[in-house]
Amino acid sequence: MIQKEIKLNPGSWLHAKSAAEFIQKASEYKSLIWVEKDNKKANAKSLLGLLALEIAPGSGIRLIAQGEDEDDALLELGDFLTNHV
Repeated sequence: MIQKEIKLNPGSWLHAKSAAEFIQKASEYKSLIWVEKDNKKANAKSLLGLLALEIAPGSGIRLIAQGEDEDDALLELGDFLTNHV
């Protein structure tokens, strides 16, 4: 299991459209992937789970992955959150 801390840009947030794109990317991996914010954890492949975290502009979150492709998953998903959201 590996983890990565992510700080979203102040002008961005994980709204429904970007959350759906994030979920599509996360679903390409076999690993179990979670997003954690303020001691709440959600499956990165679940729209309702991600929206329930209420990720706001400038939020700090943690990505957690466990599985055979965990390194690739965190690399791509971290890049997506820091550069495309």
